Amino acid sequence: MLVKDLMSTGISCVKEDASLRQIAKQMKQEDVGLIPVCNDKGEVLGVVTDRDLVLRAMAREIGDRSGQKKKPENSSSRESELKACDVMSTNIVCATPDMNTHHAALLLSKYQVRRLPVTQNGKLVGMLSMADIARKTVFIDEAGDALSSICAIAPPAHL
Repeated sequence: MLVKDLMSTGISCVKEDASLRQIAKQMKQEDVGLIPVCNDKGEVLGVVTDRDLVLRAMAREIGDRSGQKKKPENSSSRESELKACDVMSTNIVCATPDMNTHHAALLLSKYQVRRLPVTQNGKLVGMLSMADIARKTVFIDEAGDALSSICAIAPPAHL
């Protein structure tokens, strides 16, 4: 089976200068945990996950409040609001529509991610999630194996 047979289409994306407030609202409205960040050509520059919002954005905001980082004196709160480019994950691994689903599951496992943007000719055309794979009875074991790898805890560096 191919990725195009399982992937979700009609994926919305944001630009690099989208506010995190806008991204969070979009995630809630669309009931998703990841929003791709694309340029005007539809090329994926990165992704913002719900985890990015919590760990990167909130940690940064807490740092601002504790005095670790100072906002420029002349900046308004609107100007200094965090943007997608401030917290997005980059160097994104993507699938292609004609990729074998087994190969895509291996990518999910290898890179310990739960979703893969699907690109064709460099442009975003869909999203493949572990849930998409797990919904197909024939891939339940594959999805379980991928999830086990994604959730595996790496041994401490000193061992």
